[in-house]
Amino acid sequence: MNHKLLELQTLLREHSLLITFSGKFTQSIIEELGEAVKKYLETEKRPQNAIFDLFSIFIEQTQNIKNYCSLMQDSDFGDRISESCIVTIGKTETGNYVCSGNQIQNRDTAKLIKALDEINLLDKEELKKMYKMKRKQDISELEGSGAGLGLIDIARKVKQPLEYTITELDSQFSFFTLKATV
Repeated sequence: MNHKLLELQTLLREHSLLITFSGKFTQSIIEELGEAVKKYLETEKRPQNAIFDLFSIFIEQTQNIKNYCSLMQDSDFGDRISESCIVTIGKTETGNYVCSGNQIQNRDTAKLIKALDEINLLDKEELKKMYKMKRKQDISELEGSGAGLGLIDIARKVKQPLEYTITELDSQFSFFTLKATV
């Protein structure tokens, strides 16, 4: 394992990853990692709005995963999904990104793809209108949709369209990855 840890560290540095967490997301883990992210970015003397945007995106992405896991927790595969979670924060030449992933049921992929593709087609003004419209909807309509206010809010803060992949693992599950660059 010692040798593998060095390989992992080398890989993290090559990809300019600042923070990586893999495992079950709890509210306290999300909060602690969020505070660590904020403090790290403050040491780099980033503008306050850039720190806020990255922090907000981190919270949204991890909360979306935690909420999906909560919906699945009583199912036969709840542990499989909750143990598949990962989030990374990386650095680019022009800013930072948050990339997260988790296993999802294949039956949820079409709806998620449709929502993300729709969001990615909108400009900032259209995203703002969509956000306001969704806020007015009954919360019960949005519950479990997998693509509510959180994804729209993330899209409003990013420099480029949201990047995502869905990789089929088997007949029941896929791995969903979402990357937001600020």
